[in-house]
Amino acid sequence: MSPDEPASPRLQKYLADRGIGSRRAAEAWIADGQVRVNGVTAHLGQRVNPHADVITVRGKPLPPDASPRVTLVMNKPRRVVCTNRDPLHPAADTVFALLPRQYHKLRLYCAGRLDKDSEGLLLLTNDGELSQRLTHPSGGVVKRYHVTVHRDFNPALIPRLLHGIMSEGEHLRALKVIPAQRGPNPARRLEIHLDQGHKREIRRLLEAFGYYVDRLRRFQIGSFVLRQLAPGQVRLVTPKEKALLLAQPALKSAPSRNRPALARGPRGSSTINTH
Repeated sequence: MSPDEPASPRLQKYLADRGIGSRRAAEAWIADGQVRVNGVTAHLGQRVNPHADVITVRGKPLPPDASPRVTLVMNKPRRVVCTNRDPLHPAADTVFALLPRQYHKLRLYCAGRLDKDSEGLLLLTNDGELSQRLTHPSGGVVKRYHVTVHRDFNPALIPRLLHGIMSEGEHLRALKVIPAQRGPNPARRLEIHLDQGHKREIRRLLEAFGYYVDRLRRFQIGSFVLRQLAPGQVRLVTPKEKALLLAQPALKSAPSRNRPALARGPRGSSTINTH
């Protein structure tokens, strides 16, 4: 789970996605100095803000993007990937193959990916501003996950999960960890909250303490909760629901979940919260 590239895409990809030409042609124009961003000659690999940067190609500004802004919510099944193009996976194995036909021509991307073996709440959009706010660490949007691990979890490890670890130059940490207290195999089930989005963050964090994830399901982003969608189903997000995506979730945890729990306190300390 990582911040998605399309919120600030690489210039050559953005030009190709806008239909200006192929990505190879865009790379050639950039290398030849024929592309400028805000009046400055662009370079390969440069990231751009589609909503703020002024881009010219061969002396001509890009035409306005007339594509309608669309945001979809999907209940992502396991064993499908969140990518448009992946040479390792046939097109049929991507979330985009599950979209209704009317959305196939829109240039949608995932605003906060789930890895192949994860499931649940997934947003697909062409709204770059919304994607940026949802995925950039500065947005602080909380995501909630139901996690099942391969063996009984030791709650004494929760403060260490809140404090986090360094892995591959990234600080991985949980915002909140709530052990289950009822239902099947409660000792192996957790609710984990994140307010950042490093790649496979929950899996990497738990593996560092000797736990492997059997199942991971995202069920909430901000104050928006996934409801009444079967695996693989998709529908439009309403304007009211867009506002919920960016709102802070209620302090009370999801129904039937887990108390007491350790939560992050001031300045990263661990405190006891009751939910």
